[in-house]
Amino acid sequence: MQNSRPSRPDTPCVAVCSTTFDEVCRGCGRTVAEVANWVFMTEDEKEAVWRRITAEGYPRRKG
Repeated sequence: MQNSRPSRPDTPCVAVCSTTFDEVCRGCGRTVAEVANWVFMTEDEKEAVWRRITAEGYPRRKG
């Protein structure tokens, strides 16, 4: 059985870290809690975050 999830990097981080105005990173779109807990999340939890942030137009790279 083939995995139906898209191929993605291990993390949404794009090294543009900023949560100056709220609890959401301006680079990857994750909340502070999601960034802190990323390595402890299950694959399903990570997939849910990926779906949300990509729907919101993240991750964003400078340029």
